Amino acid sequence: MINVTLKDGVVRQYEAGTSAAEVAKSLGMGLYKAACAARVDGEACDLRTKLEKDCALEILTFEDKDGKHAFWHTAAHIMAQAIQHLWPQAKFGIGPALGDGWYYDIGGTEPFTPEQFEAIEAEMKKIVKADLPVEKRFITVEEGREIFAGQDYKLELLEEYAEKGWQLSVYTQGDFTDLCAGPHLMSTGAVKAVKILSTASAYWRGDAARDSLCRVYGVAFPKASELEAHLAMLEEAKKRDHRKLGRELGLFALLEEGPGFPFFLPKGMILKNTLIDYWREVHHKAGYQEVSTPMILSRKLWERSGHWDHYKNNMYTTVIDEEDFAIKPMNCPGGMLVYKTQPHSYRDLPLRVGELGLVHRHELSGALHGLMRVRCFTQDDAHIFMTPDQIKDEIKNVVRLIDEVYSLFGFEYHIELSTMPEDHIGELADWETATDALRSAIEELGRTYEVNEGDGAFYGPKLDFHLVDAIGRTWQCGTIQLDMQMPERFELEYTGEDGRKHRPVMIHRVVFGSIERFIGILIEHFAGAFPVWLAPEQVRVVPISEAHHEYADAVAARLDAAGIRVSDDKRSEKMGYKIRQAQLEKIPYMLVVGAQEVENGTVSVRTRKGENIGSMQLDDFIAKVKEEIASRAR
Repeated sequence: MINVTLKDGVVRQYEAGTSAAEVAKSLGMGLYKAACAARVDGEACDLRTKLEKDCALEILTFEDKDGKHAFWHTAAHIMAQAIQHLWPQAKFGIGPALGDGWYYDIGGTEPFTPEQFEAIEAEMKKIVKADLPVEKRFITVEEGREIFAGQDYKLELLEEYAEKGWQLSVYTQGDFTDLCAGPHLMSTGAVKAVKILSTASAYWRGDAARDSLCRVYGVAFPKASELEAHLAMLEEAKKRDHRKLGRELGLFALLEEGPGFPFFLPKGMILKNTLIDYWREVHHKAGYQEVSTPMILSRKLWERSGHWDHYKNNMYTTVIDEEDFAIKPMNCPGGMLVYKTQPHSYRDLPLRVGELGLVHRHELSGALHGLMRVRCFTQDDAHIFMTPDQIKDEIKNVVRLIDEVYSLFGFEYHIELSTMPEDHIGELADWETATDALRSAIEELGRTYEVNEGDGAFYGPKLDFHLVDAIGRTWQCGTIQLDMQMPERFELEYTGEDGRKHRPVMIHRVVFGSIERFIGILIEHFAGAFPVWLAPEQVRVVPISEAHHEYADAVAARLDAAGIRVSDDKRSEKMGYKIRQAQLEKIPYMLVVGAQEVENGTVSVRTRKGENIGSMQLDDFIAKVKEEIASRAR
C-alpha cells in the first residue's frame, strides 16, 4: 500500500499502481466526471498516471489552470484530427494550449475561411460524440519517423527532441496521433462545446525565412452555457478594443512609418502624463529616488549583465566609433552603473531607485498588437539594493505598493511564483535562497499564489501579478524579481556594520510593467470612459446658442483656472447633437448653459451616462469635480 496525501492534507492509502483517475473516482463521481488532469508531487500529469509510491496528489478540474490546459490541449488535438479528416494533405506544426483556448499551426492547405469553420466544428463534434479514448505511449525516434512520415514539421520536432535527449511520447485518439508531452483528458467525450474563433498567418518556428502556416484559434468548454458566456465576453472585448477606441478618442496612432512604435496624440499624452504623475507621487511616498540612464550603452555592458548571451536576438544594435552598442531592452544594467557611481554603507540601504526608462525590443511584425505588444515602451522600473536581512520586508513593501496601485483602478489580481528556468545563471543554492525568500514574504502577507515552474528570469525567481479587468480577462503586469546574480557580475558592494565589504541583494520590479501596455489595458477596462482624474478632457461646456458663448467662455475659464481640463463647443449645431458627441467622446461631464444659467450664474450638469443632474452653482460643481480628482474616485 502507498500513502497518498490529498489537497486538503488528508492521507489515504491505495494499492501501488492505482491511477489518479481511480483515486478521483474513490473520492466521488462528481469529482471524477469533472476531473481533467492530476498533479503528482507538484507536477501536472494525466489522470491515467499510475501512483507507484507515496506522493501528494491533486485532482485538477476545468477550474484549475493546469486542468484547463489539459482540456484545451485535448481540444486542439480534436481540431487537428477534424482538419486531417477534411483535408488529408494537411501538415501539422504545433498546437499548444493558451490562457484562453488554443491554436494549431497548419500547413499544406489554403488559409481557412470563416465558412470552413462550421465544417471543422461539425467534424469535431463527431469526434467528441465518439468519446474516443486518448492514449499515451512512449516511442523511439525510429518509431516516430515511421508514425510521422510525410509530416515534415513533426519530423523536425522529433529529431530536435531526440537530440536533446528528451523522452519521446505520442497521444493517440482514434485515427489521429500527435507528438506531445501532455497532459490530456482521458477521452474526447468531455469536450462538450467547441468554437473555432479565427485564423492568422504564422511563420514556422517564428522564422520569417521559413514556411508561412495558417494558425487556427479555438476555444472549448465543458458546458454550452460557459461557451456562450465566453463568446459574449469576446463580443464585449471587440467593443472595448483599445486600438478602435484609441483611434476614436484621439489618444494614439499606429502608423506604417513606425510599425510597433506608437505615436501618442495630445489627449493620449495627457492620459500618459497623468499616470506618470501618479507613479511619481506613490513612489516618492514609498521612499524611491528617480534616475534616468542612457538609451544606448556599450555591448561590453550587455555581455557583463548576461543579456547579450540570453537576449541579443531581441535587441537593436548599432556601431559607434567602430564599437558595438545596443539600444537598451531593459533598464537594469544602467541601474547597476548608477549604484556604482558612489560608495555605499549599510546605513544607505535599502536604496530604492526608480526609472521611467524608454526601452526597445525587437518583436516580429506578426506579434505586434496595438499598445499591448510594441517595439518601444516606457518601463516603470525600479531597483532596490539591500542587505540580506532586509529582503522579506522589501518584498512585502513592493507587494503593498502594487496592491495600492491596482486597487485604485479596481483591478483584482492573482500572483504566480516563477522558479528557475533552464537557461539560468548562478548557483543553485542562491536560487533556492531567493525563491524561499519570495515564497516566505508572500505567505507572511497571507496572500495565495500559484507556482509557475521554470518561468523565472535568467538571473532570478520572480513574483508575477496577473490583474483581472472589467470583463474577466487577465493581464500580466507587475513583477518582483529577486536577484543575487547581477550584484555579483557588477561587483556591487556596501560597507557593513562590521566595516567589511559585502555584496548587496537586489530586487527588480515594475508596477505598470509598460506604461503603454497599461494604457491599453485601462482603455479596455474602462471601455474608454476613464475616471474623472484620468480623463484627458474632464468637462465640456455646451452653450445653447451664440448668445450664450460669452458666458460659456467665462465658465470654461473658471474651470481651467481651477485645474480642470475643459473645452467648450461653440459650433452652430443643435444642443442635442453636441451632447451626444460629447458622450461618444466619453467626456465625464457636460455643462449646458443658456439664458437661465446666465441669469442665475449656474450650470446645468449632465453626465456621459445620460444622467441629467440638473442645475448647480458653478462653485459647487468645481468643488465636486476637484474632490473627484483629488480622491481619484472611480
